[in-house]
Amino acid sequence: MHRKPLASRWQPYRWQPLEVLVEPALADTAARCLRDDPADLRWLFAGFELRLYSDEAEGYFLNVDTGAPCWFVMWRMEELDGVEVAVPRTVTLSYNEAARLMDGGEQVDTVPAPALIAERLREFVQAYYRPEPKRKRRKPSFEGGAGVAEMAKAERAGHGS
Repeated sequence: MHRKPLASRWQPYRWQPLEVLVEPALADTAARCLRDDPADLRWLFAGFELRLYSDEAEGYFLNVDTGAPCWFVMWRMEELDGVEVAVPRTVTLSYNEAARLMDGGEQVDTVPAPALIAERLREFVQAYYRPEPKRKRRKPSFEGGAGVAEMAKAERAGHGS
């Protein structure tokens, strides 16, 4: 996570995810500050596990279909070592899951997914995503009938005709 200074009198900085690393060697690493500078504060958080679920295939499809697949990182402000830091809580590739998190009031930002992750996500989508068949909707009938005649009569009565 990266704290970026802003030229604003209302908000001195903005937190955002800088990168999602796919490094198994970092899996057991505790959260740690990588750079502590007023102009550039960076923290590393590890231990996130990514699992793809077939019932979430539509969300993955919506991500891949954009042409620029990305990670969705949900984070919250917390205090670590006496410093207020943006701490990532969830990392997903599902557009739908990210939307649900945002609907719940969570902060979610995106980070571009590397080509290898994007390709594997495309393969998963091809294997598991089946779009819902489009259903024909029956158009309402406006050709008359007793119900329509009743509505017209009530409408005229309401307007003093």
